[in-house]
Amino acid sequence: MEIQRPVIKLMVLHSQHNNNNSPLSNTKSKWRISFSRSSSSPTKTETPVTKPEIPSEFLCPISGSLMADPIIVSSGHSYERACVIASKTLGFTPTPPPDFSTIIPNLALKSAILNWCHRWSFPPPQPLDIAAAEKLIFSLMAKTRKVSVSEKELIQAIKDKPLVRLDHAATELDRRPNYFNSSSDESVASSSRVLQLTTRPSCFSSPSSTEIEPNSSSPEEDAVLIKLNSNSISETEEALVSIRGVTKVDEASRINLCTTRIISVLKSLIVSRYTTVQVNATAVLVNLSLEKTNKVKIVRSGIVPSLVDVLKSGVLEAQEHCAGLIFSLSLEDENKTAIGVLGGLEPLLHLIKVGSELIRHDSCLALYHLSLIQSNRRKLVKLGGVQILLNMVRLGEMTNRVLLILCNMASCSLSRPALLDSGGVECMVWVLRREVSESTKESCVAVLYGLSYDGGLRFKGLAMAANVVEELVKVERCGRERAKLKAKRVLEVLRAQMEDDASSPENEIDWEELLNSGESVSRSRCVNSSEF
Repeated sequence: MEIQRPVIKLMVLHSQHNNNNSPLSNTKSKWRISFSRSSSSPTKTETPVTKPEIPSEFLCPISGSLMADPIIVSSGHSYERACVIASKTLGFTPTPPPDFSTIIPNLALKSAILNWCHRWSFPPPQPLDIAAAEKLIFSLMAKTRKVSVSEKELIQAIKDKPLVRLDHAATELDRRPNYFNSSSDESVASSSRVLQLTTRPSCFSSPSSTEIEPNSSSPEEDAVLIKLNSNSISETEEALVSIRGVTKVDEASRINLCTTRIISVLKSLIVSRYTTVQVNATAVLVNLSLEKTNKVKIVRSGIVPSLVDVLKSGVLEAQEHCAGLIFSLSLEDENKTAIGVLGGLEPLLHLIKVGSELIRHDSCLALYHLSLIQSNRRKLVKLGGVQILLNMVRLGEMTNRVLLILCNMASCSLSRPALLDSGGVECMVWVLRREVSESTKESCVAVLYGLSYDGGLRFKGLAMAANVVEELVKVERCGRERAKLKAKRVLEVLRAQMEDDASSPENEIDWEELLNSGESVSRSRCVNSSEF
């Protein structure tokens, strides 16, 4: 709108005198200044301000929305971070196909977007939620993906004509983090049947009737195998995404698709050099393992060595799925020994220290269930697992969860000497002296109870040196019922040994020599730790 400026008019009035002809000295000038509005420019009406058009380079090519957290990939394209994560998880390839192998925050573009929003009084964009991004990707896949007739028939046949119906899945890995709450007491309560340490270590058994597959394959299985064995990577990815979706929600499909031939193909796909193939193949196996009848079948297919390779060198998402898969498979007693023999313990021990939060959770759960078997406890000792677990307790890393594994180790005569030699008693007393939860104290007392099980003289010497009696008395007075009971039993063991020593002065023991011996001596037997 044009602003009207006032026009200054200068009026000069001259009054001349007759007798003075000089223009300078005899002329008196009077100046008048007046203000008026210019009538030369007509008044214009105000027009509404229109919102500017968003520059195309500020829009995410996948979502089409203004980017809040832009990242740049190896191919040079910029995307919203949540859209890239969802695309990698679900195996979606935008157009043009980008390279998602390297992701770098695009700070310059983010700053330009914020400056543009501030300049035009435009509300700044909010980061997209992962769940919303996955929903968006699913909708894009539904629009762009051409589903063949055979695939439609496969999904419909699985839903309409299931071979087996189960009331519920054996476990739900989508809720895996719930196994670890704020206290170990809740973890113990959620698996109380296993913590009784009475699990039957049976590694082999005759197959049941539900594990025997018919010789003739079904058309649905043949259709799946054709897609999985396709020479086109995109077609293989499409088949894996479809199978992953249907096995996630349908129980019967998990039974029908868990055949020897399909598992054999998946075994080769989980070590693929293509990220989306590797991630989706491991995710399909996780879904199949939810059914109890599939757990032994999957392990017997010989897939554990491939899972170990993924744990060691797979991409992060595949490692997360793989750790959850081994945890799911370890719930079955018949699989525990096989997983330990085939090398599953070593990468799990490594990942509980350096893995992501989800990997550490599932690896800890898997080690807990695997350590219920005596042969696996022996292997954990050889791998230095006792020292690793005690160091994690000292550093305060996943203390409640690691203590559950140490309870299994302390209850076994094969792993107990290594726990004593590594400073297990001192570590438990150190935790008891800190401000910790009641459930953590109970777990520490449970470890001490396991170490005192055979009444060994070495445990007595270490307990006396660490002044464990003082801490156990506190737990016996103020702890919870289960902690009180175990603390009382450990104190009874120590008092009984003191009375025996007092009544037998001829059997004086050099405690200093015993503490430095590195052996676990017992009145009933002597277990030499060199056997490890």
